Amino acid sequence: MAGKKTKQKLSTDELADKFDRGEDIGGSVDFEKAVQRVNVDFPTWVVKELDDFSDKVGITRTALIKTWIHDRIEAEKSKKMVAAD
Repeated sequence: MAGKKTKQKLSTDELADKFDRGEDIGGSVDFEKAVQRVNVDFPTWVVKELDDFSDKVGITRTALIKTWIHDRIEAEKSKKMVAAD
């Protein structure tokens, strides 16, 4: 088809670097497939703590969970890179 853009295939690290540099990643991401839903059950007290904290920082519970999980993944990757040196 004429005019149809093909997605560039980039590794996760290449995509993250491009994003961090402020470059347009729209041509590299299929946004319809970029999200996978997961369900996680938490005890009521954990949900309350999440809600209290998310209210304090002014973001939604979901955004807080995503941010914390992302931060933890990055921290764990950093630990592995330091251990490999």
